[in-house]
Amino acid sequence: MSTPASPFEDMMRASEDMAKAMQQSFGAFGAPQGDAAWPTMSKDWMEFLFGNAINTGGLDAKTKLLLTLAGLMMQGVSNDMAFRQTIRHLKEAEVSDQEITETIAFMSVFAGMPAMSRAMTLAGAVLTPKKEEDQ
Repeated sequence: MSTPASPFEDMMRASEDMAKAMQQSFGAFGAPQGDAAWPTMSKDWMEFLFGNAINTGGLDAKTKLLLTLAGLMMQGVSNDMAFRQTIRHLKEAEVSDQEITETIAFMSVFAGMPAMSRAMTLAGAVLTPKKEEDQ
C-alpha cells in the first residue's frame, strides 16, 4: 500500500516535470551546468550594479558580496551554486583568498561549525580548482 503524496510533494513533482519539459537537460542540471549558466560578472559591472556608483558614499561591491557570503552561511550553505558563484564574484572583485576564508571563519561563530566546514569545502573548490590531469 502506498502513501499518497502530500500537496507539497505534488507541487514539487509538477515543477520538476515542467522544468524538464522546458529544457530536457534540466534533470541533470548540477554543478558544472549550473555554474556555466551563470557567468561571473566583470568587476566594473558588479561595481555599477552592486557598488556605490548609484548610491554615492554607500557600500561598495566587495562589502556587499562579503555580506552575501555571510548571509549564505547563515542559511547553512544550502545552495551550493549560489555559494560558488559568490566566491567567483568575490575573486573578480579582487577580494583576497585570505579575506574570503577569514569571513567564512568569522561567520562560523554565528552560523556554526557545520556551515563553516561546508563553506570552506565549497570555497576551496573554487579558489584552488583541480587541474585537468588531476581529474
